[in-house]
Amino acid sequence: MIQHHPFLPLYDENAEILILGSFPSVKTREVNFFYGHPQNRFWQVIAAVFGSETPQSVQEKKEFIFAHKLAIWDVLSSCYIENSADSTIKRAKANDLSNIFENADIKKIFVNGRAAEKYYTNLIEPKLKRKAVYLPSTSPANASYSLEKLIKEWQIIKRK
Repeated sequence: MIQHHPFLPLYDENAEILILGSFPSVKTREVNFFYGHPQNRFWQVIAAVFGSETPQSVQEKKEFIFAHKLAIWDVLSSCYIENSADSTIKRAKANDLSNIFENADIKKIFVNGRAAEKYYTNLIEPKLKRKAVYLPSTSPANASYSLEKLIKEWQIIKRK
């Protein structure tokens, strides 16, 4: 069955850094907010990068994103996907990122994981004409990266 992205991007007019995942996991779709799987390390990693406490509630997460001039969304608007496995994605359709770029001065784009990189490169970059920087996935499926190693790799988002 084709799944459709269930929520809008998170950003405001001050956003300068866009972080794109591939497509929301089953758990994320259930909670209807970014990186909702309790074992996804996104919120721990991003908080550590900015030297902050890990936000817990949806409201704290929103405030964190806005405070650090971030924007988050996903590359894909719809796809066929089995459970949460990016490797099963078929019939992928890209999200339209134009609203973000029309309303915020995005200086850098990062992709969270290889699937996000692949679909960004194939579906969005040719239209947008902007490269994205790969970051290792914060997904629990990326067991080869410890939390410490992820934090180290993700530090790049703070560099000018």
